[in-house]
Amino acid sequence: MTDDRIRLAFDGPIARLTLKRPDKLNALDRAMIVALARAAEAIEDASDIRVAILSGEGKAFCAGGDIAAWSNLPPLEMWRDWTRVGHRAFEALARLRVPLVAALTGHAFGGGLELAATADIRIAETGIKLGLPETGLGMAPGWSGTQRLVRRFGAQVVRRMALGGRMFEAEEALALGLVDEVVEAGEGLTRAEAIARAIAARGPVAAQIVKSMINAAEGEDSDAPIEALAGAFTATTRDLGEGVAAFNDKRPPHFEGR
Repeated sequence: MTDDRIRLAFDGPIARLTLKRPDKLNALDRAMIVALARAAEAIEDASDIRVAILSGEGKAFCAGGDIAAWSNLPPLEMWRDWTRVGHRAFEALARLRVPLVAALTGHAFGGGLELAATADIRIAETGIKLGLPETGLGMAPGWSGTQRLVRRFGAQVVRRMALGGRMFEAEEALALGLVDEVVEAGEGLTRAEAIARAIAARGPVAAQIVKSMINAAEGEDSDAPIEALAGAFTATTRDLGEGVAAFNDKRPPHFEGR
């Protein structure tokens, strides 16, 4: 981790990823986005982690991309750096090996909602709002707001936010499937923790495979899960051991088909 505004902590089987820029409503600049990607990599590398919690300090979960960080970028720089770096980070979070639970203890706007959408389960506190205000600034959502959000929440919901500027309060968001539960103010992290511990108590291999298969069905990442499962299956066979032994012994393999 290279940015103290992104904190990653491990607690037994749970990874806690926290945005720590409350004075700017946890708005993301480039360094924070890179740190998010590195945090996702660290979670992937921690073999004993079974679930992760994503949250933000202060009044907002995340207000999106910091306008000061992108508003003066030339068009090509916006495309090849800002948008693409954000996509890499958010894809890494959405495709984490372990389930991700987001605690929305404050508003999630624009890139903040796109960040929340990378989670498998979202807990919202009453009183918060969610929306995609980008077109009001003359720009389009850049971190999969028109792609992942459509796949996960439906095109019409995204149209109402992205085209109409509609902001949904927590209870409305629950009815539309944008969030999975609504709890009282101050209880979001506690509830996310309870859900994370319930997930961590289940079979970790099964939970991770199920998450991967759901992602594949949703169109999040179809190639890697299929090939990963194929690789895991072949690793259980005697044929693999024979093939490796034959290679090392420089002889033809004698496969048994089991």
